[in-house]
Amino acid sequence: MQPRRLLSWLATLVAATGLPYIVFAALAVVWDPDGSPAEKSHDHLPSVSVVLPTYNEADIVESKLQSVCAWDYPMDRVELVVVDSSTDDTPELIESFFADRVTPELTLLREPERRGLAVALNEAYAAADNEVVVKTDCDSRVAADAVREATANLADPDVAAVTGRNAEVLGGSGVERGYRDVQARIQRLESHLDSTFVFHGPFSAFERDAIQPIDEDSIADDTELALEIRRAGSRVVFDPAIRYKEASHSAFRKRRSQKDRRAMGLLRLLWRQRDALFRPQYGLYGSVVLPFNWWFTVVSPWLVAAGVALAVLIGALVAGPVGAAVVPVALYGLVAAGSRDALGDLQPLYSLFDTQVSLFRASLKLLAGDGDGLWEVDDELREVYD
Repeated sequence: MQPRRLLSWLATLVAATGLPYIVFAALAVVWDPDGSPAEKSHDHLPSVSVVLPTYNEADIVESKLQSVCAWDYPMDRVELVVVDSSTDDTPELIESFFADRVTPELTLLREPERRGLAVALNEAYAAADNEVVVKTDCDSRVAADAVREATANLADPDVAAVTGRNAEVLGGSGVERGYRDVQARIQRLESHLDSTFVFHGPFSAFERDAIQPIDEDSIADDTELALEIRRAGSRVVFDPAIRYKEASHSAFRKRRSQKDRRAMGLLRLLWRQRDALFRPQYGLYGSVVLPFNWWFTVVSPWLVAAGVALAVLIGALVAGPVGAAVVPVALYGLVAAGSRDALGDLQPLYSLFDTQVSLFRASLKLLAGDGDGLWEVDDELREVYD
């Protein structure tokens, strides 16, 4: 086959991959909405249940509990629901921490065996008694005013769930910081259009009456719950005023486990909920937001991989083995520089490429039958909380 025809195919692949991003970028340029997409009321102070799943968190659980108790919210209106499946002394540390405290009230659910995060969350959500349920992770830190900002969003009768943004990446990951900045811009646009798709484990808040059980094998539990709530008729939004911190690696290999797992969860969720696409009852969420996320998550990674393979083939036809090596060497240089946060203004673009790599790897793992509801403890990341 002639290299010229292959080049034409490559150009078509590049155009097809990039077009949705160009359209969304153009929308971001001409329309830059500020603030929350909800009608907020900071006088709205409902009772709150904070759900905290724990598994072998002995090194960091006390600092997490201290940060929760320091939140700027009336603690007499807060209960903490901990669901624990640890094999270390995490539950004993939790009980000791609350031994002399009256508020917030503690409900500790001790699982006899580890059954997966989704199962634990379903149990915790069922035990939560208050009007609003906040879910947070042990290995994250949440701004003191996050609950107030969340409940202010939920004062809007059309909004039943809200999430926030990673305002600071603990561990110094420029790759993750670049991606989260891009993601925050996209989620803000999605929320002003209708609703956002991705919800974040470090902090998400839901109206108690809107919560529905999630699949027991889910590995995208927060996003799945938000999607179910949107399908039930309420909006689910992103508010950049809700801030949290989460640790992340920049090094390419170290990022893969964390990113691949998240990617697998989103891929499987989009496939299982594919019947929500282009349904008029879901408004712009079904006709714009979900199709864009389908493109970014499901379609684009395969086009990127096909483009790389085609470029290697063209190089081989034009210049033999040396030509075939040009693209892999260039990609290696890109990854090496990007993993060291050395690309300057191009770092956000590299972070998108890095995410596409994870999505492609995750799709292969799912096709191979991988993916369960258990999560692994990353001891190195948790050192930043010491």
